Amino acid sequence: MPMPAILDCDTGHDDAMAILLAARTLDLKGITTVHGNASVENTTINTCKVLELAGLTHVPVAAGAAQPLGRRLSHAPGVHGMTGMDGPDLPPPAMRPSGQRAAEFIAETAAGVDGFHLVATGPLTNIAEALVACGELKSRIAGISLMGGSTDTGNATAVAEFNIWADPDAAHIVFRSGVPIRMVGLNVTRQVSATPARRQAIRALKTRTARAVADLLDYFSDRLRERYGLPGASMHDPLAVSALAEPGTLRFESMQVDIELEGEHTYGMTVCDRRHLAPGSSARQREPLGRPNAEVAVAVEPRRFWERFIEVVATYP
Repeated sequence: MPMPAILDCDTGHDDAMAILLAARTLDLKGITTVHGNASVENTTINTCKVLELAGLTHVPVAAGAAQPLGRRLSHAPGVHGMTGMDGPDLPPPAMRPSGQRAAEFIAETAAGVDGFHLVATGPLTNIAEALVACGELKSRIAGISLMGGSTDTGNATAVAEFNIWADPDAAHIVFRSGVPIRMVGLNVTRQVSATPARRQAIRALKTRTARAVADLLDYFSDRLRERYGLPGASMHDPLAVSALAEPGTLRFESMQVDIELEGEHTYGMTVCDRRHLAPGSSARQREPLGRPNAEVAVAVEPRRFWERFIEVVATYP
């Protein structure tokens, strides 16, 4: 049975891919939106556009935080454009979000659903707000699968990935919450690229949704090639869905992950403690260092991801 989940996102190009994958591979209870790639107003509009494109208007949407908890608001127009999802000219959506705040929607849904999960593909502000506001919430969340951080280099800075850097205080709350976490970072997501051949395979499906997906990935690929020299759009956010719905796509290791909140050059960094065994002791006496609080993705199977993703896109009109 598909796992019940809410997708919490700042809908840009790769979040759109995560929405399509989540709606077919999870029991998607709703989508919550947050600031990040663009303003929360734009990320909410983008979410509704994707849902209407794919015939998913039954999925409820709740708008969330417009600002990070403790830092200046930042967006990513150089990567996702001014709307957060520039590229194909998708029509303005007729659907609107519910009047419920994202944090309230998360807490209310978790209270009524067993085995509830969160998939987070933007800054973690909504989830942190929900955890702080509702003390019982962490006991109701079976797990959080998030796209964020990295075990090595960043993209917002040399060492910080954008989603964590955009609200490190929220990330600190989430990683310290005690909720089981699967972290899918840049170290694996940049290995899964929407190359020209992959985009052509999607366009060859010849459906309305497939054409829009290919066009979105064209725009995203161009920006990432210009900015980082990458061969195609990195499939960051849908891999956080795969981590929950198709776990064999990724390999994880237990680590203690801390969020850097003060460093002049390291602010927003995910400090991943990989010192699994104490040096100098015998094999039987070795003990883990630190207290792992996350399963961190360390390897990915791109072919397996693409086979499933294209199969899913083919199901849409």
